Amino acid sequence: MKFFSRLKKDIRVVFERDPAAKSTLEVILCYSGLHAIWLHRISHALFTHGWIVSARLVSNFCRFLTGIEIHPGATIGDGLFIDHGTGIVIGETAEIGKNVTLYQGVTLGGTGKEKGKRHPTIGNNVVVATGAKVLGSFKVGDHAKIGAGSVVLREVPPYATVVGIPGRVVVLHGKRIHNEEDYKNAWLSFCAKKGMDVKDPNVRAEICDEIDVDLDHDLLPDPDREVIEVALRQIQRLEARVNQLESELAAVRAEITDEAKRTSTLEVVVATQENSIDNLKKSKN
Repeated sequence: MKFFSRLKKDIRVVFERDPAAKSTLEVILCYSGLHAIWLHRISHALFTHGWIVSARLVSNFCRFLTGIEIHPGATIGDGLFIDHGTGIVIGETAEIGKNVTLYQGVTLGGTGKEKGKRHPTIGNNVVVATGAKVLGSFKVGDHAKIGAGSVVLREVPPYATVVGIPGRVVVLHGKRIHNEEDYKNAWLSFCAKKGMDVKDPNVRAEICDEIDVDLDHDLLPDPDREVIEVALRQIQRLEARVNQLESELAAVRAEITDEAKRTSTLEVVVATQENSIDNLKKSKN
């Protein structure tokens, strides 16, 4: 029974996070990410029982069929959604929590030839966007978002948003841009129509946990642009200050020029008076 309920959840997760999904038959037959997850469960079971070569063969078949490479040793929690998926690589010691979303081109890899735990641990409700690389043995906290094309080389705290190369945290505990409560209620209503007992606290909690994933990974801050804007504002302030100082200097120069002109005129008058006195004295003599 647990087996079939898990399959149902895998299919439900696709409908929750992909608006392009139209029918259950389409999801079962056409979603390569779903096929990769199911094949990985087979290869992982073989791997944990010591059937290493058989597990790797299933993994290689999965890569051939879907373009997604998941090592049989990787540990994957419930609710994983792989969108498109081509080019995804998940290493042997990688661990993925519940309700994680991975887009195409994501790598959960290592950084060298070290033994033991060498791949990242991804928390619950994490979104890793297109082309992101998470490299190394560290944890990405719950509800974190990793922007497209980022290269993450160090631990990411929960509820953080990471962008850039190397990846850096640009938002922490940021506000959601959608009405989360309305979204949850809509999905609960949808699941009720599908015959699920949403009044059951366990079922309700499971559904709410599945849809508590922020997929708006395109709405990320641009730290480089912010730095440029700060520099531009500083330049504008400096230009305004320089213009003010130049105006003040021009006013002082004008005053000095006027004072010099007045002084020069006074000197001419005094000199003229002195000449007149000298001429008068000479005429008397």
